[in-house]
Amino acid sequence: MSHADEPALVLLSGGQDSATCLAWALDRFGRVETLGFDYGQRHRVELDCRPRLRDGMARVRPQWAERLGPDHLLDLSTLGRISETALTRDAEITMTAAGLPSTFVPGRNLLFFTYAAALAYRRGIRHLVGGMCETDYSGYPDCRDDTLKALQVALTLGLDRRVTIHTPLMWRDKAATWALAEALGGAALVDLIREETVTCYLGDRTHRHAWGYGCGTCPACELRRAGWEGYRPAQ
Repeated sequence: MSHADEPALVLLSGGQDSATCLAWALDRFGRVETLGFDYGQRHRVELDCRPRLRDGMARVRPQWAERLGPDHLLDLSTLGRISETALTRDAEITMTAAGLPSTFVPGRNLLFFTYAAALAYRRGIRHLVGGMCETDYSGYPDCRDDTLKALQVALTLGLDRRVTIHTPLMWRDKAATWALAEALGGAALVDLIREETVTCYLGDRTHRHAWGYGCGTCPACELRRAGWEGYRPAQ
């Protein structure tokens, strides 16, 4: 569905999923702004990728350059200070007693969308776009479709203005996410995502793989690698 006359706000972390969602939004909305969060994440290097991603997107499709609006970066360092997780501390990535990986940052996506909705309200935007997925993911409860549908209702009621949360990757596995990138922007977009995104929980930009940079062993790298192999099994 096209929303060519409407603006959107994309949660752009600097990772593969959010980069794909930015392309998806640029293909559908008349103006697309981006929003990132600095919450003391261990892989903060992803924030350095964001300007390069935006510049690269503008080169992939001429109409995307015309639609790409301002970027915003919010300081949520308090979240990092109250989160005893392997994503905000130099700690081993393990499974916890709750059955979730120690990289789970409680409330992260709830806060992200709440801040995004507040910013969007001021900017006259009702469409929010995020790369959450319930198909190939680490089991985070704030990535689930039910959670985000409930949050959409709460934000709409709390702002007394219609808010729509779009999660174009919700039912796609990682191989399908790579395929979506190719469908949206061809080989140029796939190459941009390989070179300029960071999915690795450790923020490793020293090890180059067929699917991009990363340590190769953390859960995020394993998902990205498996997705790439499913997308291009011969490579």
